[in-house]
Amino acid sequence: MDNIDKILSAEGKNLDKEAAEEAIKAIHEELRTYDRFERVKMLTYNDIKCQFPGTFPTPLAWSKVEKICKEQDLDALFVLSFYDTDAKINYKAVNVEIEGPLGVKVPAIEHHAMVNTFIKSGWRIYYPAEKVIVDEYAMNENVVVTGVGINPAKAAAAIAGRKDAVNKISYDMGRSYPYRILPYKIRVSRVYYVRGSEKFKIGKRRAQTGDWDGAAELWNQEINNPKRKIAGRAHYNMAIINEINGNLEDAIEWASKSYTDYKDKRALRYLNILRYRVEQRERLKAQEE
Repeated sequence: MDNIDKILSAEGKNLDKEAAEEAIKAIHEELRTYDRFERVKMLTYNDIKCQFPGTFPTPLAWSKVEKICKEQDLDALFVLSFYDTDAKINYKAVNVEIEGPLGVKVPAIEHHAMVNTFIKSGWRIYYPAEKVIVDEYAMNENVVVTGVGINPAKAAAAIAGRKDAVNKISYDMGRSYPYRILPYKIRVSRVYYVRGSEKFKIGKRRAQTGDWDGAAELWNQEINNPKRKIAGRAHYNMAIINEINGNLEDAIEWASKSYTDYKDKRALRYLNILRYRVEQRERLKAQEE
């Protein structure tokens, strides 16, 4: 335990400071990849104090925020309001058998050391033009390192990489924060029907050239096809084109009819996807309000 404490004490002198700098470095690099920002600067202000570690301090005075933004020609501040690590040590000795001389197994004691480091950080975004904190978010992560050895010193030495692990996780935390508050694009795939009639085949070729409206024109002509399987597929494809055009409610209506009236099982799975998209959209609207 003394050996472990010595290692933690040696690392801990500058661990919080260096790890916090890694988080700031990461968010600075990430924000610079976004075209929406004309300029991103990394600033250091040591007079931001946190009275209670691991909790948000009193917000910065708007006079200070406005002064910083004016001096640096900035519109907003991303502030690491607090950063704190708390380590807990677990140590135990385990009875084992090891290979001795002449291949004879002999009893021995194996030493296990584990350090669990709990990382707490909190970000605020200040927008002085409207005197509003547009986001306040706390992030928590655990870093667990273990060591095993035939004596306590070897077990303790094996956990000496804790500092690098904490720095890496802190960097990842800083890099992930912008994804919470900045818009981003994702690509999704959809399956649509290309067989069943000649119009489906032509519709496929139109869709392949990017003429989705032209494909939809042919699909719409098949929604009353006397063959129920083809009609069901046409309804399903009409749901696809409506989602492409952003008409989620209409897409749900088409997919629902494809399943209920024509028993297209793929339409039911697609219907659940569409409903989830609507739910996510409503949740986003609520957050913006």
